[in-house]
Parts: sequence; C-alpha cells; structure tokens
Amino acid sequence: MTQKRTQEQRIDFLLRYLLNERGEYQNTRVPANLSDKRRLLRSLMNVRLPAPPSGEFLREQDRYLQTRLSERGVTKIADLTPVQAGLYLWQGDITTLAVDAIVNAANSQMLGCFVPCHGCIDNAIHTYAGVQLRLECARIMAGQKEEEPTGKAKITNAYNLPCRYVLHTVGPIIYGAVTRTDRELLAGCYRSCLELASAYGLKSVAFCCISTGEFHFPNELAAQIAIQTVREWQQKNTNNIEVIFNVFKDSDYEIYKRLLR
Repeated sequence: MTQKRTQEQRIDFLLRYLLNERGEYQNTRVPANLSDKRRLLRSLMNVRLPAPPSGEFLREQDRYLQTRLSERGVTKIADLTPVQAGLYLWQGDITTLAVDAIVNAANSQMLGCFVPCHGCIDNAIHTYAGVQLRLECARIMAGQKEEEPTGKAKITNAYNLPCRYVLHTVGPIIYGAVTRTDRELLAGCYRSCLELASAYGLKSVAFCCISTGEFHFPNELAAQIAIQTVREWQQKNTNNIEVIFNVFKDSDYEIYKRLLR
C-alpha cells in the first residue's frame, strides 16, 4: 500500500513525475520555495500534451488539487444575493464557484491554454480541474475531427473543480470594428451554453466575460449582449436556470453593476 503523502510530498512527487515525462526537463531543478513549486507545477500541467498519466499520478494530483481548493475557499450560489430574479453578479475566481456549470472561454482547438501560467480563464480552469479535462476535450475533438465552431458549446466533467460541469464555448475574435456577425456569434455563445445546460437539467450556470480578454471584444458591448441574451432566453424558457455573471476585474464589475440596475 502506498503511504499517504503530505501536501508538500505530493507536489514534489507531481513535479518529479512531470519533469521525467519529458527528456528535456529531466535536469530541471525543483525549487525550494512553495510558491515557486506551485508555479512550476502549473506550468508543467499547462504544457503537457493530452496523454494518459499513471493511476498514482492522478490520485496524487486529485488529492493535491482538492486540498488547494479547500485552502483557496469555495463560494456556493446560496452565499450570493441575486441582483434580479434569476440573475447574480459575482466578482471572484470562477474556479472556486460551486454551481452546476461554469463557462470556459475556450479556443477553437478546445484543448486549453498551453502557455505556462497564462492569465486567461482557459488556463485557470484547466489548471484547477486537472489533466483529465484536457484528456476529455481531446477525445471530443478527436471524434469531431474539426475545430470547434464559434458560438457553439460543448460540455465536459469538471473533475477537481467545485462545479459539476464545464461548458466550453468559443467566442468571436475582434480584429477591428465589431461587426453584426461578431455580435450574433457572441450572443450565440450564451444561448448555446444555456441550451446545453437545459438539456442536461442544470439549474445554475456561471458565465465568464466571453471574448473580452485575449479575443478583444469591447467589455461594455460584450456585457450588454450577455445580459440581453440571457434575459431573453430566461423569458422564453421555463427551465429556471439561475445565471451568475462572473467578473474578475473591477472595471467589469462596475459595467455589469450599472447595466443590471
């Protein structure tokens, strides 16, 4: 029987495992500082290709991530106050939100962000879900045999996140002026996620600010489209899906707070 590891022993095991997977990393020195170890672990998980790891790795990774989640804290929908019937505004880390589903602003490859410790939500969600999420996404894409279309959505398990599912949607990328098609595609992201959530019988969905980061959709206009699309969907459907607009930046919080009055 494998002796139960401490959290410090777990991170050392995970680092050694991931470094040994790649020949060019085998001589990499494991840092002594805990925050540096966490950063290195996240980086290695970010760049790791979707290949099945050992059962021991998955067990230790899951224990490590569950302990980290407990340290970081979990927010439940019952802890929030609605700003309108069925609508919430919450500023915080979406990877600590315990709802039926959170929405990931994915890219068309749908495999997560491969840039080490990048600040995008795709990176954070894949980091704290664990390597299983990239494996599931890879299986979906292998079956699909084409890139994920903009404005559509896919659903996966959430693994080590406190939510039940992750809804992955690809928003439009803005290169110049926002076009009518861009607006329609962004609205499609919100509708596709809600339709998929409804099909799975989900009762709560947390949306991030789709397309406003690396995809350069103007924040104010994106928020207007998000709120209008969600309101229209809720009015037309009797599924009673509660929606949380999750923001991370103060500027986005102020935009949504004003628009939801």
